[in-house]
Amino acid sequence: MTSQKEIINNETCPATALLKLLSGKWKPEIFRLALDKPIRFSSLLRDIEGSNKQSLAVALKELEEANLLSKNIISEKPLHIEYELTENGKALIPVFKQLENL
Repeated sequence: MTSQKEIINNETCPATALLKLLSGKWKPEIFRLALDKPIRFSSLLRDIEGSNKQSLAVALKELEEANLLSKNIISEKPLHIEYELTENGKALIPVFKQLENL
């Protein structure tokens, strides 16, 4: 027998999952900044007014876990880390741009 909870989950709008992936204090802004080029943590701190290290770190980790961003360690001196959109992240660009135009 199917439970009421399963019925509700099956009837949820497909866009809900996408909106949850990009919901959060800094995730949409991080995603927007990563559209054109790889981004560094220090540049995010400068570019996103009101952000702090901890909240950005959490948002980046969640975007990475959702397979929207990849973390690349650059071995050049000085050692640094860049984040860039994955193929899944790039596939969301048209949807994200459409949402920006609403």
